[in-house]
Amino acid sequence: MDIRVYRPDDMSGADRAAWTTTQLKAPQHGSSQMANPFLSPEFATAMGRHRRGVRVAVLREDGSHGEPVAFFPYQRTPTGVGRAIGLGLSDCQGLVHGPGFRWEAHELLAACGLAIWEFDHLAEGQQPFEESITGTFPSPVIDVADGWDAYVARMRERSARGTRVRLAQERKLGQAAGGVRYVHDERDPAMLRTLMEWKSAQYRRTGRSDRFAHQWITRLVEQLFHTRTESFSGLLSVLYAGGRPAALHFGLRSQHLLACWFTAYDPVFAKFSPGVSLHLRMAQGAAGDGLAYLDLGRGQRDHKDALKTRELCVSEGWVTRRHPVALAHQARRAPARALRNTVVARPELRRPADRLLRSMGRVRAWKGAS
Repeated sequence: MDIRVYRPDDMSGADRAAWTTTQLKAPQHGSSQMANPFLSPEFATAMGRHRRGVRVAVLREDGSHGEPVAFFPYQRTPTGVGRAIGLGLSDCQGLVHGPGFRWEAHELLAACGLAIWEFDHLAEGQQPFEESITGTFPSPVIDVADGWDAYVARMRERSARGTRVRLAQERKLGQAAGGVRYVHDERDPAMLRTLMEWKSAQYRRTGRSDRFAHQWITRLVEQLFHTRTESFSGLLSVLYAGGRPAALHFGLRSQHLLACWFTAYDPVFAKFSPGVSLHLRMAQGAAGDGLAYLDLGRGQRDHKDALKTRELCVSEGWVTRRHPVALAHQARRAPARALRNTVVARPELRRPADRLLRSMGRVRAWKGAS
């Protein structure tokens, strides 16, 4: 196996095209997660322009002049600590490959100069990495391959009353605000800035870490918003009420699916559940665009449970080689990860933790205002 490592911007056009082709063909082979835009060359390139240590390993079976058969995007520190590209931000991670391809995990890490590789959203079908999994979690999806009407019919079979209520919320919002308008692909950068401002306020209000306080994340999202190729685009969708934004979402789209990412809404309209109405509109728009599904991302939320048709699985863990750097990194990270997963998995712990975080958010807001 020939394994060469590149900065994303230094990859040849032929290798990038082969990467894209592998993703485009993946759904035909039953590997829809391989088509996720978080595993695309466009996402790797954008990350490489805003973070150090972003690399892509290109694997060839027939020597250095053979055709590439797999692509492994990752991040690396100078000490050899490896992370899935965009760890903490990306919702799908792993090695992009065709059907039946096998690799040796430790050989790959050695070629990449990694003592350890950490992941938290590993896609299914990554067999050489699976022995290193420490936990597996559901990632809800909305299937729209059969069209919008078929999706609504499936939801009505699950809960006729719940579906009727959710579909009626947008009408009630329009009656209260003076009309509703939906833009599936909003190209106004001002609306993207509004989304990031609202999301930042939501993070602070709920006591979470504010991702948009990091300038590099803001710049990354802005670049992805302006990135458009035949197989990839950043998609901003906006639900307007009374001529003003009520809910906004920014995600990444491939030719097969829409990876949902950042959603925010105006708290003034909270009683109308504008975020749910927005996701329903996004599902309708995705069906019209010929996409197969929307990936709502790992995590338990009421709106995900209400809107999903099924679940994919993503996993977390770390592949390690025998190296002191690997042992030290794992010892530092494992306790916090285990505590977080325990709280998230148990409602009797998750709800008090949410209340505590919100209280901390109110205190933080009060201190900021005083």
